[in-house]
Amino acid sequence: MFSILTAAIAPGIALLTYLYLRDRYDAEPIYMVARMFVLGILVVVPIMVIQRGLEISLGDHSVLFAYVESAGVEEFLKWFILYHVIYNHTEFDEPYDGIVYASSISLGFATLENVLYAIYSPATFGTMLMRALLPVSGHALFGIMMGYYLGKAKFAPKKQSFYFLAISLALPVLLHGTYDWIMITVRTNWMWFIIPFMIVLWIWGLRKMNHANSRSPFRFLVREDEIKL
Repeated sequence: MFSILTAAIAPGIALLTYLYLRDRYDAEPIYMVARMFVLGILVVVPIMVIQRGLEISLGDHSVLFAYVESAGVEEFLKWFILYHVIYNHTEFDEPYDGIVYASSISLGFATLENVLYAIYSPATFGTMLMRALLPVSGHALFGIMMGYYLGKAKFAPKKQSFYFLAISLALPVLLHGTYDWIMITVRTNWMWFIIPFMIVLWIWGLRKMNHANSRSPFRFLVREDEIKL
């Protein structure tokens, strides 16, 4: 059981560490990142309750389940917490911070989800590896997209802020829903669909990370310090 739980927790921690270390100019306080990770864990139970209620009232049609009951509920609650807890916080002071905080809450959610799967389902090394490569990294990528556009909204002119805030919610819902829809509807040879989808998401996510870093207001200060040294 200890090995299985370690395998369930490790991918989320590893991905969060990687994303945190990619912040080139002004790393966020560890306690703030940990706080968002814990909030991601705590939001699992409310999400499960809401999802169950919607499934009972609306049914489990594949499109409805994928885009509304699953992706819609999960991404909205994560976005809601980010907006009300972090968006106006003084530590959110560069575009890449949105990616760090959004991926923190997403990976907190994914980690507890992975632990519950390991406890209540037959878990092997192969299944846990597959979950690390697909659902856990998927949540990280949805968080990257959400955080990237939250960062754009934070530092955009007021007229554009609402537009980027809308994208920061809509895009993760669309991507997450598409992931779920593929997994639900494609019964055989689903790997031929989900692997290219994940590769595209990783390439896209890495570009968003680089672009967010390139817009940091601290990049010039770092360069000046390097020159003085």
